[in-house]
Amino acid sequence: MRMALFHREAGGGYPQKLVPFLSTLLLVFASVVPLHIPGFAVVAPAFGLMAVYHWTIYRPDLLPPVAVFVAGLLLDLLNGTPYVGTSALSLLLTRSVLMGQRRFFVNRLFPVLWAGFLVTTAAVVAFEWALVSLLHGALLGARPVVFEALLTVATFPLASYLLARAQRAFVTRV
Repeated sequence: MRMALFHREAGGGYPQKLVPFLSTLLLVFASVVPLHIPGFAVVAPAFGLMAVYHWTIYRPDLLPPVAVFVAGLLLDLLNGTPYVGTSALSLLLTRSVLMGQRRFFVNRLFPVLWAGFLVTTAAVVAFEWALVSLLHGALLGARPVVFEALLTVATFPLASYLLARAQRAFVTRV
């Protein structure tokens, strides 16, 4: 017997509509989990970016800009960054740009999706690095940013798989 909470309704029930936001928040939390690996916190993969990328391509109606803003703000607060709002801004810009490119990524093979994510990650990480450098008043080291981008792109296939499974299991199609 299935629990009523996860039962699919013809028009998509309220719990299904929360899956993109909740999975994005879960991945934001995963980005800041302390693993006690020296230096890892500086280069941890941008799991929140992965979620925003996935849901913007497949179900942007279920991850509105306000949800993306909240996820980015939460990420900044959990990271303890002195420049609160930088992640929110970069995730909102990512969503905005991807909304115009969705048709290119929907129903494509995974390598195309991954290549798009690689370009997106490079742009987002470079933007955040430039913005934080500007706010800091000096150029910051690029090495941690490059490692973060590499780890983010390398872990994307696993996150994409998990997000696609969640989408198939809980989110009805439009």
